[in-house]
Amino acid sequence: MTRLITFNELREIKAQLPEGSIHRIADELGMDVETVRNYFGGSNYRKGSAVGLHIEPGPNGGCVILDDTTVLDRALEILAENKAR
Repeated sequence: MTRLITFNELREIKAQLPEGSIHRIADELGMDVETVRNYFGGSNYRKGSAVGLHIEPGPNGGCVILDDTTVLDRALEILAENKAR
């Protein structure tokens, strides 16, 4: 499932994640940590993979089209877990 989000929204979600969440997401999804970081706008392709993230220039950092929302969905679940505590 694809999703459209602004780059700034994507970075804000990453910024709100508790410490260790990137590693947790990588472990749970069987991904490299750098690949998860790349999903949130990183660019370390020597260690991580491309993640189906397409950025179009525009307001709020531009629009990001995510080909697969699995990482984002897991990040949002972690944020919801923390709010519930």
